[in-house]
Amino acid sequence: MCRGCVQEKYPERGNTCLETGSFLLNYLSCAQCNKRDFVLIGNKATEEEDGEEIITYDHMCKNCHHVIAKHEYTFSVVDDYQEYTMLCMLCGRAEDSISVLPDDPRQMAPLF
Repeated sequence: MCRGCVQEKYPERGNTCLETGSFLLNYLSCAQCNKRDFVLIGNKATEEEDGEEIITYDHMCKNCHHVIAKHEYTFSVVDDYQEYTMLCMLCGRAEDSISVLPDDPRQMAPLF
């Protein structure tokens, strides 16, 4: 991972968890070739471990294939919620939780 390629290391992204793609607003330029171009995704792998899906890949410079950052995205179902996390020096860190029920019990107003 390269700290010279990004504006901010692991920016806080709230609940925006990217399964694929790149957060280009945080990309300065490649520290190795000094060019700012599209970012490639390489070495993508998906594995499942104890009911949790883990997707990992490298963000790489389109020109010299320098590894800018390693991206990790996880998905799991816990109780009645889909849980998402993302950790990446380029894309940032985020978590999200979404109810699998039609009405999210956390969003319901108390009756009394």
